[in-house]
Amino acid sequence: MADAAAHLSVDPGQLAELPRGAGVYIFHGAGQLPLYIGKSVDIRARVMSHMRAPDEASMMAQTKRIDVIETAGEIGALLLESRLIKTQNPLFNQRLRRIRSLCSVQLHSTAQGQVPQIVDGQSVHLGATSGLYGLFSSRHAAVGKLKALAQQHSLCLAALGLEKASARGCFGLQIKTCLGTCVGLEDRQTHDQRLLSALVDSQVEVWPFSGPVDLVEEAGNWVQRHRVNNWCYLGTWCSRTGAMQHSANFKSTDFDLDSYKILVKPIMLQTVHLELVAP
Repeated sequence: MADAAAHLSVDPGQLAELPRGAGVYIFHGAGQLPLYIGKSVDIRARVMSHMRAPDEASMMAQTKRIDVIETAGEIGALLLESRLIKTQNPLFNQRLRRIRSLCSVQLHSTAQGQVPQIVDGQSVHLGATSGLYGLFSSRHAAVGKLKALAQQHSLCLAALGLEKASARGCFGLQIKTCLGTCVGLEDRQTHDQRLLSALVDSQVEVWPFSGPVDLVEEAGNWVQRHRVNNWCYLGTWCSRTGAMQHSANFKSTDFDLDSYKILVKPIMLQTVHLELVAP
């Protein structure tokens, strides 16, 4: 530990006291903003790995203090890290921002077939609307994804509404990435089934409960209850304090992309302990 600590201006004694459990760690320098916020299921091991990384030597040389917030489990650490990065804007983290106008793709039935349309959170209730595919920070990003899927799955740009149809067919037909739906060489129903298959992996899950739930994590006799509604983290009740620490600036009806990414698999796969919150 002494060799690793040579790059750090923190008291080596603090390093020895770092916990081996889950939680969030915060590197502080001389300025007001934290340098870096991270999370781990083994805080001490993760901090030491930062110190062994040559490309992080500059950050570690600026670190004067390490604060630690322990959690009862990994999901609590993930949720807390996401919230703190958003609210404290550490200098060395990739910036996480609360995107207020997410976009998604929704299929609409027309006389010709299924046509993808780009919708935003102002027009649909994210987390409560079925048949949405992908979550994007802008309309441009959603269009880019559709174009990428068209190339990967031999979809027709004209049928997708991304290009005007002509007698010669779409541009993809000219470069042989379209199977000819636009000129009748491929049945539209076959094309649309391939479109749905291309989108299904990115389907946005609908919140499966009628209201908020508590995701419960335990470490021995320590219990934390992370309150979540509509894929948005609202706060954590801790048995050590007997109080609820609320997540900043979120309402119970909000949808948060980072929380969704953290929570969707464990909740949908039922690998976590959930308790319904009484009205």
